[in-house]
Amino acid sequence: MAETHRQTGERKTRRAIVKLLKTEGPTDSAQLAARLGLTAMAVRQHLYDLQRENLVEAEERPVPVGRPAKHWRLTREADRLFPEAYAELSVALIGALEETFGAEGLDRVLGSRCARQREEYARRIPASAPLGKKLEELARVRTEEGYMAEVREEPDGSFLLVENHCPICAAATACQGFCSTELELFRSALGPGVGVEREEHIVSGDRRCAYRVTPAAGGRRARSR
Repeated sequence: MAETHRQTGERKTRRAIVKLLKTEGPTDSAQLAARLGLTAMAVRQHLYDLQRENLVEAEERPVPVGRPAKHWRLTREADRLFPEAYAELSVALIGALEETFGAEGLDRVLGSRCARQREEYARRIPASAPLGKKLEELARVRTEEGYMAEVREEPDGSFLLVENHCPICAAATACQGFCSTELELFRSALGPGVGVEREEHIVSGDRRCAYRVTPAAGGRRARSR
């Protein structure tokens, strides 16, 4: 019984490490230990176990004094630990739709999907809310859809909407229309005049998708609280 309890605790800790690396990117063992309330030695042992499973890898970064520090990051193999919404089926359906209806037909299907999402987002995100509140709710909706989203307010008054995971990555890779309709969707949800530009893109090889959101003229000082 004690052995089973220990193994359960170890799996829980490793899941927590993987989630932190997913959401925060390359991190050293000391930072991970501080976040998890563990010793750096215990965290390193978990990292070495994850490395043997080809789920993490280390890169050395120079420090002002002493030996280079190891920063750990997830490998591509670790993608399997996060939900991918029916990847093979999605890609097959995209191919079938394009073969049957052509590129224009596929665009109409994507447009219909985006219209339904706009209706749902409009229902969830009050048009009269401050931009920060709109973004908080948008991140909540996107997280429910599997994107592991979060919002960060920047010193210049802009916001960064970050999606640490893409549950339709295979489909988006096969059909770039998914990504272009996302920008339309966000702009519609956040209201007229708000700028939304993609700065990082998982499909292009980045660790995450990140969108710079700029308040409309005259609204830059509006805060989320």
